[in-house]
Amino acid sequence: MVSPPLATIRCCSASGCRSAGGEALQHALEKAAAGCPEGVAPRIKPVGCLRLCGRGPLVAVDGADGLSRLYGGMPPEQAEALVHANPGPLEPHAIDAAQPFFALQRPVVLEHCGLVDPESIDDAIALGTYAQLRRVLEECSPEQVREQVKRSGLRGRGGAGYPTGLKWDTVALQPPGPRYVVCNADEGDPGAFMDRSVLESDPHRLIEGLAIAAYAVGAHQGYVYVRAEYPLAIERLRLALKQARAKGFLGPKVAGTSFDLRLEVRVGAGAYVCGEETALLASIQGQRGTPRPRPPFPAQHGLWDAPTLINNVETLSAIPAILREGGDWYAAMGTATSKGTKVFALSGAVRRTGLVEVPMGTPMRTVVELMGGGTPDGSPVKAVQTGGPSGGCIPAPLLDTPVDYESLLALGSMMGSGGMVVMGETTSMPEVARHFMRFSRNESCGKCIPCRAGTVQLEQLLDRFVERRAVPGDMARLEELCTMVRCTSLCGLGQAAPNPVLSTLRHFRGEYEAACREPAICEPHTACRMPAAEGVSP
Repeated sequence: MVSPPLATIRCCSASGCRSAGGEALQHALEKAAAGCPEGVAPRIKPVGCLRLCGRGPLVAVDGADGLSRLYGGMPPEQAEALVHANPGPLEPHAIDAAQPFFALQRPVVLEHCGLVDPESIDDAIALGTYAQLRRVLEECSPEQVREQVKRSGLRGRGGAGYPTGLKWDTVALQPPGPRYVVCNADEGDPGAFMDRSVLESDPHRLIEGLAIAAYAVGAHQGYVYVRAEYPLAIERLRLALKQARAKGFLGPKVAGTSFDLRLEVRVGAGAYVCGEETALLASIQGQRGTPRPRPPFPAQHGLWDAPTLINNVETLSAIPAILREGGDWYAAMGTATSKGTKVFALSGAVRRTGLVEVPMGTPMRTVVELMGGGTPDGSPVKAVQTGGPSGGCIPAPLLDTPVDYESLLALGSMMGSGGMVVMGETTSMPEVARHFMRFSRNESCGKCIPCRAGTVQLEQLLDRFVERRAVPGDMARLEELCTMVRCTSLCGLGQAAPNPVLSTLRHFRGEYEAACREPAICEPHTACRMPAAEGVSP
C-alpha cells in the first residue's frame, strides 16, 4: 500500500511542547518519514509555538489537498500513523482548528509563529522577514518611519502603554551624539510567556523590528536583554543574530546601505526588578540592577548617559507588519485609545490554555469563556488576574469589560505584559493577594524602605487574613499600608505591589471580612504570654 503524499508536518519546538515530549515526537516522525517511499515522504519541519500550549506536544499536518490538520497530545508511538495519514489512531488527538480559540484570533505579532522554522533565516526571508527593513533603508527617511508608527497608535506592550511613536520621537530629537536601542525581553510576570514564545518561535521578526527602530532614532548599537531562565530563547536569538550578520542585515552597511548596526544579547540573572527600565540599563552596564529616580528618563539619559530607546518584544515585533500594511491599517483595529492587537498568555483554571492574539477592546469574557472554554469542570469563573504582580483581580460579573488600557485601570488592574490567569470559584482571594505580595517581597531590590519593609509588613498582615486570625482593625491597617507603599516606593515594582491586595479588597471584601474575628480581651498571662508587672494584679 502506497501512503498518500503529505506536504509538511510542522512540529512545535517551543519550550511548552518540548516539556511535554515534543523532541521525542519529532525524532519519531523523522524516523518514520525516512522509511516512506521516495516521493511521498513528508517534510518534518520544526516550528515555533502553535498556541494551544495546554494540548502539547502539538503537530500540524499540511496535506497535499491544501488543508491543515492540528493534533495535540501526540505520543511518539503515533508517529507512523501520522506520517501515513491513518485517521483511526489520530482521531483522539485531533483538534478543531475552527474552534473559537483559533477563529477569533487576529495574528499580527504571531502571524509567523508556528509557520516559520525559528532556526532558519532562509525560511524567515521566504515569509517576508527583513523585507520592511530593506525597504525603509532604501526608500524612507527616519522621520517617515516614525510618522507611520505614530499613525498606528501603537502603545508600549510592556505594561504602561506609553505611545511608541512619541517615545521614538523623544529619542530621535535629542542633541547629536550616540544613541542606543534596547529590547526589554526580561519577562518575569508569573503566568506570562508571550515574549518567550516570540523569541523561541520567530526571533528574526524581533531583530527586524529592533533594526527598524534603530534606524528611526539614529542608533547604531543595540541590546536584547533576556533573563537566563529562557535558555532556548537565548540560544535561538544568538543563532538568529549570527545568521542576520552573515546575510548582511546587521553589521556595517546593513542591506547594502550606509546604515551600520550592531546588536548583542545581554543575559540577566533573573531579578524581576530588572524589568524596570532603569534597573535594566544598570544591569546592561555591568552594575547592580537597581532602579534610579526619574526624571531624567532613559529617552534623554540612558545607557552611558546617552539617549536610549527601550521597547519590549511584542512592541518591536509589531513594527514590520505596521510598516508593511501602513499605520492606518493597524489603527483601524482596537479601540479609540488602544489600537491594534494584544497577545495574552491564557492560563490557570481554564480549559484551553496558550497564546491568544486579539484586537484591543475584545471583552475579557470572550477570551476566557469563548476562546478559553471556561473552567475545566464547567464551574463558574470567579475572577481573572491580569498584569501579574503589578495588576489586579477582575471579578466574573465584570468580565464583559473590554480589554484595553483605560478599562483595566478603571477596575484597579492593568494590562501588564499580557498574563491572564483564570481563577475558579474555590480560589481564596486573600491567598491570591498573599501569593503576589510574597513574590514582590522576594523580588524587591531593597533600595527603598517603603518597598523593602512595606512588602514584608503587607505579607504578614495578609498571613493573618489567610489564617483567619485577623481582627477588624487589620483591614484599615492593610489599606493604609498599601497606600503608603504605592505612593512612596521608588520604582514601579513597589508602586504596583499593593495592586493585587487593593483590587481583591475592592471586589472581594467579604472574604477579608469573613476572615476577621472579634478582638478578644487581652489576658496578660495567657493570650499575650506576658508576665504581669511585679506588685501589680493582672
